[in-house]
Formats: sequence, C-alpha cells, structure tokens
Amino acid sequence: MTITALQESRLKALEGLYREWNAQINVISRKDIDNVYEHHVLHSLAIAKYLETVPGLEEAFAGADILDLGTGGGFPGIPLAILYPQARFTLCDSVNKKTIVAQAVAKAMDLKNVEVVNARAESLGRNFDFVVSRAVASLTDFYPWVKGRFNRGILYLKGGDVNEEIAQLMGRHRISPGKVHTWPVSSWLKDPYYEGKLVIHIEK
Repeated sequence: MTITALQESRLKALEGLYREWNAQINVISRKDIDNVYEHHVLHSLAIAKYLETVPGLEEAFAGADILDLGTGGGFPGIPLAILYPQARFTLCDSVNKKTIVAQAVAKAMDLKNVEVVNARAESLGRNFDFVVSRAVASLTDFYPWVKGRFNRGILYLKGGDVNEEIAQLMGRHRISPGKVHTWPVSSWLKDPYYEGKLVIHIEK
C-alpha cells in the first residue's frame, strides 16, 4: 500500500473532522471518539491491505465502481476513496443525519470520487463492481440487500465468530466454499482491538 504525502495528510485530517462533526451529530460512539484514527480509519484501510494479498484484486478495485452500504459517517468508504482516487464510491445510508456527516467530510477532503446518498440499497437501481461495508448487519441479513447488485465481490469488515454466519449464508444462497475468504485484520494491525476482526471477501 503506497501512500502519497497528500493521501497521508488527508487520512490524518479525518480525526479532527470527525471530532468536530461528532460534537454536533453523533455518528461515532463518544467513548470511542478518541480512537477515530486507530479504530475507524485504519480499520477501513484493512480492506486495502487485504486487496494486496490477492493477485490482480487491488488493480481491479482501484478503478472500480464501489458501493459502501451502511456507510454511517463514511466508513470504510471515505478512507478507501482517499487511497483509491481513480475508483468511484457511492456512500449509502438510510439514516439522513449520518449522510450529512459523510457528505461534509467528503467535501472537506475535496473527494471528487465520492457521491453520498441517503437511501436504502434496494432503491439504488443499478449495479456496482464491488460492495464494501463495516458490520452493519449479520452476513445473512446483509447479503440479500446486495444480491445481484455486484459484479466482482463483497468486502465486509466483521468481528467475532462468523463461522456459523458464513455457513448459513453459503447454504441459503448456494455460495460455494471457494467463493468465501476470510483474512484476519490482526495479521496487519497488532493492537488487541483487532483480535477476531476479519475482512470477509465474497466473490461473485
């Protein structure tokens, strides 16, 4: 993962922006606001780190049309949009106050590759190359929202014991085991916070 000086400064500036906005609209737990960079920005970038481990996947993602569903205040979409300026990101959330924050942060970062929409997934009416998301629901609930709406894959950040969820998902939607991959975030980020947290990659 190669980061330019501009990208690094933007990523670091996110902490101050989210602190400022969180004082007005609570999109990050107040007990976690002191860990915005470590627990939210870096966690989002775990998707980028995972992409590096699969031949050809990062190149495909870097120029793709990407949906961040249930983005909240902009995670993981905004950190990824900073890192991949040639990709196009649609940040979608059904809660209006959260999209207000995501829109304001994207504007402050001058991210031309980000569109923020206040909507439900089923109302978007188009397909994307990839879907990214951060633990907005169980996999069995989440998958039907985006089924048939992605061309390449889902990259989902989730913690805990997901084996049962994955087994249910594969059984219910007839997904072959070879299409689902898990990658431990702790293989990159050593903080105890990341123990048990995964990037789950579901291929088309």
